Amino acid sequence: MSRIAAVLEKEFADLRENPGVFLPAVLTGLASLAVPFFVAILVPAMTGEPLSESSDFEIAVEMYRSEPAAAGLSAEGAIQAWIFQQFLVMLIFTPVAASMSVAAFSVVGEKQARTLEPLLATPITTVELLAAKVLGAAIPAVVLGTAIFATYVIGVAILGEPGAWHVLLRPRSLAVMFVLSPLASLASLQLAVCVSSRVNDPRSAQQIGVLILLPIAGLLGAQLLGSLELTTEVSLSIAAGLTVLNVALMWLGVRIFDRESILLRWK
Repeated sequence: MSRIAAVLEKEFADLRENPGVFLPAVLTGLASLAVPFFVAILVPAMTGEPLSESSDFEIAVEMYRSEPAAAGLSAEGAIQAWIFQQFLVMLIFTPVAASMSVAAFSVVGEKQARTLEPLLATPITTVELLAAKVLGAAIPAVVLGTAIFATYVIGVAILGEPGAWHVLLRPRSLAVMFVLSPLASLASLQLAVCVSSRVNDPRSAQQIGVLILLPIAGLLGAQLLGSLELTTEVSLSIAAGLTVLNVALMWLGVRIFDRESILLRWK
């Protein structure tokens, strides 16, 4: 544990010296926040037509008003709550982007700076090294994801209809942000770490990690089209699949993170 802690401390020190690593994730987070507020708040304000007067949301109102969490909300509040609930999945993009950037920088950056070779020459095991790399990327990603979610809830409480923000603290919403989001981030960063051990360009690792974003985008699209309801049970089922994927990626990472290959062939 002391060797993992030592490498982890170094990882955090490198990130403090290179805050630009988080820029893609921050921009992703701002975009993820902007879309639902644009749809639920800005568009009705600009057009002068409340969402509750639009026929496009009649079915959504009827379906969502039947939810216990929507009891007592106005028609406008129920529609806003539905919109903010549906777009919650977009917030997963932020920690995934952060984990990809940090993981790629952590390995490829060290190879480019020629600081990875001395680290690999130490008695630290491959499992310990990968654990430190993964934690070094996962912790900032989770912190950033939590900050984006808190900003989202506060924004809905300030700008939305009274009570609309309550739906974001339901178990189904919390399962998305604190179960699915960390597991998706972990899968993306492990992909990035695996690829980073074989390439010298961090963009290559980030592009592979983007594969995790595709099913997330699919979930968002399915929700908006009404073909899938991301209930707590569904979220936990997806989380079980992500857990299996993460275990497989960890096993694969240990196998391909070969010290001799990295030191002699992948320079």
